[in-house]
Amino acid sequence: MKLAEGTTIVSNGQLIDGTGAPPVRDAALVITDGRVTYAGRVAPAPPVPADARRIDARGGTIMPGLVEAHYHPTYFNVAALEDLDIKYPVEYVTLLASCNAKLALECGYTAARSGGSLFNIDHWLKKAIENDLVPGPRLAASGREICGVGGLMDWNPDFRKIGMEGLVLLVNGPDEARAAVRKLVKDGVEWVKTYPTGDAAAPDTNDHHTLCMTFEEMHAVVATAHNHGLKVTGHCRATEGIKNALRAGYDTLEHGTFMDDEALDMLLARDTPVVPALQFEWASIEYGPQFGMGQRVVDGHKETLEGGAESARRVLKAGGRLGMGGDYGFPCAAPPTVGLGSSTDNSIALPTCG
Repeated sequence: MKLAEGTTIVSNGQLIDGTGAPPVRDAALVITDGRVTYAGRVAPAPPVPADARRIDARGGTIMPGLVEAHYHPTYFNVAALEDLDIKYPVEYVTLLASCNAKLALECGYTAARSGGSLFNIDHWLKKAIENDLVPGPRLAASGREICGVGGLMDWNPDFRKIGMEGLVLLVNGPDEARAAVRKLVKDGVEWVKTYPTGDAAAPDTNDHHTLCMTFEEMHAVVATAHNHGLKVTGHCRATEGIKNALRAGYDTLEHGTFMDDEALDMLLARDTPVVPALQFEWASIEYGPQFGMGQRVVDGHKETLEGGAESARRVLKAGGRLGMGGDYGFPCAAPPTVGLGSSTDNSIALPTCG
C-alpha cells in the first residue's frame, strides 16, 4: 500500500489521539511521508515546509482512522439469508466488494477485519488494496465460513444440487472440520470464521438459541487453524455456544449475545475479546419491516439486541475487551441519511457498507 509523500498539516480542530487521553483543543496533526510525526497543541508544533499541504478541520475533530472489526465486504443489500450466495453472480459480487471497500474508507475506516466473504474475494480484495489497484482499508481476510451441516448457513435444499461451497464450508464431524480449515489455509486467509450458533434471522430451524456446531468440530477447527498460524472467531449467540467457543480456544467471539456468569468468568480468565456488532440488530428492528422482514424475525432481533447490549455492558464493566464492528451489508443496516458536522444540520446519503 503506497504511502503519501510530502508533508501535510491538519489544524483548527480538537484532537482525540486514541490513547484515552482527554481531547486536545486547538490542535495540529503533522504527517510526513505518510507517517504521523506530531500530534498535539498547535502552538508547539514543529515548523512545516512552505509547500506543505494544509487541511482546515473547521472546528471539527481530528482522530485516528476507525477499525471495523466485523466487516463483510461481499454483503450488499442482503434482504434474506439466501441473498448471500445466489442473488448475484460472483463476478458482480467482486465488483460490489471493491465498491464496499472504497465506501468503508470514505466512512473513516482505515482498517477492517473480514467476518466472512463469498468465495475468497476478501483475500484478493486485500491484495488489490495493498497493490493500490482499488482504494480501501487495510484488510484481514477470512474467506469462506465454516458451519455444521443443517446449521444456520446451510439453506440450499439438496434437490437444487447447487450446494453452499461459494459462501460456507459445511462440516459433519471433526475430520471434516479439519479438512475445511486446510482448504482455507490454501486460500490464504488470516482468520477462520465459524458458526457455532444460529441467529434470529432463521427462527424456524436455527434461531439464536440453537447450536450449529459441536464442541468437537469447534476444537478441531481451532487446533488445525492454530497449527497453521491462523486465528479463529465465531458467530456466538446461544449461551452454550459461547462456552464451547471459549473452551475450544477461540481467539475472539462475534456477538457474545447471551452470556451468563459462567461464560463471563471464562471469557475474563482467557482475556478473549468480544465484538458485539449490535448495529445489525438495532437497524433490523428500526428498518427491517420496510424490507419485508417478518415480525418473528424482528422480535428475535429485539431479544438479541437486548441480550447483546447487556452482555457487552457486563464485559466492559468487568474489565473485558470489546471490539467495534457493525455487521453491515444488509439494506436495513443503516438509516437512509446520517447527519454529519458539529455545528451545522447538513446530512449526506450513506449507502450500506459491507
